[in-house]
Amino acid sequence: MAIIVNLDVMLAKRKMQSQELADKIGITTANLSILKTGKAKAIRFSTLEAICKELNCQPSDILEYIPDTD
Repeated sequence: MAIIVNLDVMLAKRKMQSQELADKIGITTANLSILKTGKAKAIRFSTLEAICKELNCQPSDILEYIPDTD
């Protein structure tokens, strides 16, 4: 996978639980878990914006691109 999701890292830095973030941004913990594990096929910009607002971070703090080594 070329896109790495570092949401767990940001949650730990902000000392916030997944449930708390999910409640604040209005998504289910199940959907947040799918995003955290990198299993999501897409993310809405509005969701990404809400996450960044609550965690006081940039999208690049959450999403990282690592090129394939093929």
